[in-house]
Amino acid sequence: MSGSERDGPDRETAYAKINLALHVRRRLPDGYHELETIFAFLDQGDRISVGPGEGISLQIDGPFADGLSATDNLVIQAANRLAQHADMKRGARLHLDKQLPVASGIGGGSADAAATLRLLNRFWGLGLSPEELAVVARPLGADVPACVASKTCRGTGIGQDLEPIVDDDLRGTDVLLVNPLVPVPTADIFAAWDGVDRGALSGGPLIASARKGRNDLQDPAAALVSELTAVLQALEHCRPVLARMSGSGATCFALFDSTTEARKAESHCRKTMDRIWTMIGKIR
Repeated sequence: MSGSERDGPDRETAYAKINLALHVRRRLPDGYHELETIFAFLDQGDRISVGPGEGISLQIDGPFADGLSATDNLVIQAANRLAQHADMKRGARLHLDKQLPVASGIGGGSADAAATLRLLNRFWGLGLSPEELAVVARPLGADVPACVASKTCRGTGIGQDLEPIVDDDLRGTDVLLVNPLVPVPTADIFAAWDGVDRGALSGGPLIASARKGRNDLQDPAAALVSELTAVLQALEHCRPVLARMSGSGATCFALFDSTTEARKAESHCRKTMDRIWTMIGKIR
């Protein structure tokens, strides 16, 4: 069942994000990095639900809930920012079903914050546009505005300057995600980047542009997390349309022409590696 089929007035999917390409151009004085990326989103992810409550509260469960704070969390931050922005006095009792690994390069926390904004916009009857929600989202993190829309787009600047992409050649494509269950702090991977600008993303058709592109954080991440090399080798063995690490890792993705091929690749990866997390979805 896709995320959209599960969503409703009191629930929302936090769609998993992948970076089809991620070009890091330079370090900025404020500690961020100027980059160019192609965001795409699966129809699967974490799940957030809401009900009436006194104040704003959060409960977390699911396979990756361990160690997450229910008070110092992007979901709570997003809810509080939206309430302040809209001068909302009503409360919300939020529940996060954490299906995506933490610190894994597929936008888990950012997607959770974005989904919270979409969900509370409905629940509180605010009627804010996606563009207004993206403005609320900007201070929450570089990826959060892209996750608000959760549609294929190009990101520039620190990833918050967004340009929609016509993605008819990509929508519905089957995707396999594989994570070696090693959390990778984003700051460590960016710090390991060698600072070399290897050039801009090319234009043209989306898939061709993505295949010509690269992830400039992939080699630094593989140097720190040796399991990444095994994941990427296993995916490439299955002859995907494209295989690459997403974001700062450690999740890798592969695009396939059919669900059957994606499932065969998942089986191959599970036979090849002892300890991995996998998810299959479609580009939404």
